[in-house]
Amino acid sequence: MLAAYVTHFDQQDPLAGLTVGDLPAPEPRENWSVVDVRAASLNHHDLWSLRGVGLRAEQLPMILGTDAAGIAPDGTEVVVHGVIGADGHGVGPAESRTLLSEKYAGTLAEQVAVPTKNLIPKPPELTFVEAACLPTAWLTAYRMLFSVAGLAPGDRVLVQGAGGGVASAATRLASAAGIEVFVTSRSSAKRARALQHGASAVFEPGARLPARVDAVIETVGQATWSHSMRSVRPGGTVVVAGATSGDASPAELSRIFFQEITVRGVTMGSREDLAALLRFLARTDVRPTVDEVFPLAQAAAGLARLDAGEHYGKIVLTT
Repeated sequence: MLAAYVTHFDQQDPLAGLTVGDLPAPEPRENWSVVDVRAASLNHHDLWSLRGVGLRAEQLPMILGTDAAGIAPDGTEVVVHGVIGADGHGVGPAESRTLLSEKYAGTLAEQVAVPTKNLIPKPPELTFVEAACLPTAWLTAYRMLFSVAGLAPGDRVLVQGAGGGVASAATRLASAAGIEVFVTSRSSAKRARALQHGASAVFEPGARLPARVDAVIETVGQATWSHSMRSVRPGGTVVVAGATSGDASPAELSRIFFQEITVRGVTMGSREDLAALLRFLARTDVRPTVDEVFPLAQAAAGLARLDAGEHYGKIVLTT
């Protein structure tokens, strides 16, 4: 089968270690299902894998990808939940949590094997391309906003770094839920797109906001951390799901304890969260922002666009 996979690591040029070619199809195993992938979306996790973060050389070649939508063996249209080992389904009860492409082969392939419990029915209202955008970025944004920050209609949130998958998802979801959304970006074009997708106001990074927010959606890290700390209200929450600019910023502990700010980390979400997210989208007109779609054979072009930061929304590969 055709797949996009890591053959060696390169910190400076991650795409140098990418190969798109034929690998053996996944073998059937008890309590797992082999899904025929129709669409798979890209994430920064794929670029970190190409740099060797979370992988060892002896695990190579490793197929990239955590997100997919496709066809189950019984013909059902499904969305793949990419978290393995969180509750023992399909693996040993003591197995630690991993994401697809960390221990088990990922989704950037014509087929992927996952625990059968990880297959969520795809609503007919969503296309395969739209559904493939959800299991990492949109699921993470959903959990950050509602499960962790506990935001409700009328609350206010700051989304740092418009354009990324989590940030654009958070903007769309929060706006649809009646939450006031402030968004930052270095790019005037991305700020304009954020307004089109429901942001109440947009700002350059580090700009003083008209009011403090109840929560911050933080995926940028070092470049925006101090601004996030200054922008959240006392007793508010900063939810962290990434650090695309690095994680070497000072923690500002005195501000955190004096203003009783909660800092919470999030990595994706549960199957139940994903099912709830799918219902949310099926019952509304909210849909993932798709930046560009490439065939699987052109995975390198999609990953290069992601690495350059040229995208707004999700980049998707189709088979």
